[in-house]
Amino acid sequence: MRVLDHRAFREAVINALTHRDYTQLGAVYIRWEKKALTVSNPGSFVEGVGIDNLLVVEPKPRNPVLADAFKRIGLAERTGRGVDLIYQGLLRYGRRAPNFARSNSSSVVVELSCAAADLDFLRMVIEQENSMGSSIPLDSLLVLSHLRATRRSDMREVAALIQKDSGAARSVLERLVEAGLIQPHGVKRGRTYTLSQAIYQYLGKPEGYTRQAGFDRTQQEHMVLNYVAQHGRIRNQDVTHLCSIGRDQASRLLRRMVDSGKLVMRGERRWAFYELAS
Repeated sequence: MRVLDHRAFREAVINALTHRDYTQLGAVYIRWEKKALTVSNPGSFVEGVGIDNLLVVEPKPRNPVLADAFKRIGLAERTGRGVDLIYQGLLRYGRRAPNFARSNSSSVVVELSCAAADLDFLRMVIEQENSMGSSIPLDSLLVLSHLRATRRSDMREVAALIQKDSGAARSVLERLVEAGLIQPHGVKRGRTYTLSQAIYQYLGKPEGYTRQAGFDRTQQEHMVLNYVAQHGRIRNQDVTHLCSIGRDQASRLLRRMVDSGKLVMRGERRWAFYELAS
């Protein structure tokens, strides 16, 4: 299913028209590429707006009169938060978030994924929205999509994902736990989150939950020790693949094992590796 959400497409085009720099030569381009629809416009992001704060910064149209005209005729989101509709229009179909990585000082480029929709994920979203009587908030969709792709995350990663502080991230995670959509593992600073067993079953991947929930801290340490015993050393990236966790969680796991005297770190930073303590 390759249908692109019409609101996401419309808002991407309207954003390009209202935020483009009309003092520069060039045009707004819409390109249908192999796996994505790309919209680009002349001019960089408006001052104060960037990829790292796109989700939270106050709307700042470069051409406010044009933006107001689009709002009045019903083509643009009246709140000025059209970017939220772009994200929601992709994430609810199980597609990756819009990609602005190709943007630079002379143009803003957004890629809208046209990968096949994950219909099981979409049905889960629709059923949850029907039970809530409202749309799933963008922050929650971001977290669900992130966990679907990365399997496990923690509060710090979620805060960076939603571009808000740890308090806001904690609130989002707690609401998702209460709704039965995600499940916490561990305590305090070591707490991580995965999709819940019910969601994995709904998506037709019950074994995915077993793999994630089954690797508790003790099991992770045993897996690391067995790996080092077989290979002589282990690196952060080895731990991420071995235990199906993120780089930050892998770093914390290795640090705990060093502090407890089970491993010894050799080297520094990206060249660091770990051996069994003698």
